[in-house]
Amino acid sequence: MLLCLPTSVPEARQCLADGAVPIGGATLVWATWQRDGFPDLAMSLREVPEANVIGREALGGAVLLHRIDTAVPNVLRLAAATIGTGAVRRSATVGGNLVGSTLRCLLPAALALDARATVLESDGVRETDLAELIAKRPVLLSLRWRTPLASAYRKLPGGPGGEPPLAVASALHTEADGRRLRIAVRDGYAVLSGTAPCGTGTGTEDSLAALRDTALGDLPDDAWEVVRPQVTGLLESVGRD
Repeated sequence: MLLCLPTSVPEARQCLADGAVPIGGATLVWATWQRDGFPDLAMSLREVPEANVIGREALGGAVLLHRIDTAVPNVLRLAAATIGTGAVRRSATVGGNLVGSTLRCLLPAALALDARATVLESDGVRETDLAELIAKRPVLLSLRWRTPLASAYRKLPGGPGGEPPLAVASALHTEADGRRLRIAVRDGYAVLSGTAPCGTGTGTEDSLAALRDTALGDLPDDAWEVVRPQVTGLLESVGRD
């Protein structure tokens, strides 16, 4: 297997055009390749600057999980810190987790931030939403979002060999029509999300009731036992308009 290490987006596009297979941190594909055979050409974005950004409103797809720090919102930092072991976080990437993994531990946090994805294809670079990113699995260059007022994250302990543990991510945003709360929950392998207004005249119970009118209303009661205190704490931490 030959490994392509482009140092720019045009070089990465050419690698894709040549048939290179993206590998991320290779934590998910290595065992499969050992079983089924290695591709002739693979590609890593670890030398491409656009894929390695870490900032207040951006995170590159080639960033190793252990590098995600306080430069990004709490919801994303805390989500990354709960993924696997320290050894896994030192080799797994943002893109590998979101695009290559069925667990997608970072997805609830990205949804809560209302993030957009910049993706790389053989014919160019474009922006898309997270739904298309997950469905079509293009090469992720970076995630981008607007800085929230506050954010929070919690993942429950998981049992060995079972479904992924419940994870709840939330972020409070300022939008044109006032403050809005965005919540995303991973329940098993399903990820549900919803939004609710939370400005002047809207109490915490009003926001929670509005969330129940979204897709989050399908969550079981034990999930709401995690959602409720997180929403309450987030709103109390910033007060009202």
